[in-house]
Amino acid sequence: MKFQVVIEEDLEDGGYIVHCPALKGCWSQGDTIEEALDNIKEAIVGYLKTLNERAMRDAKSTDKALIKEVAVV
Repeated sequence: MKFQVVIEEDLEDGGYIVHCPALKGCWSQGDTIEEALDNIKEAIVGYLKTLNERAMRDAKSTDKALIKEVAVV
């Protein structure tokens, strides 16, 4: 799976900040571009793992749900 990322020089603290626009809130940083890219890869993996865990948990919770049809006049 491939994701586009945006890398910007961190003018305040030095190094680089990087984020993945496709994954809201998925940010990382590094002292070099290479380090920033390695770090965003790890952040993306963690983000996707969390999404998957939430989806599995939500899928399990629907077992207790009932679906009924009601008529509204």
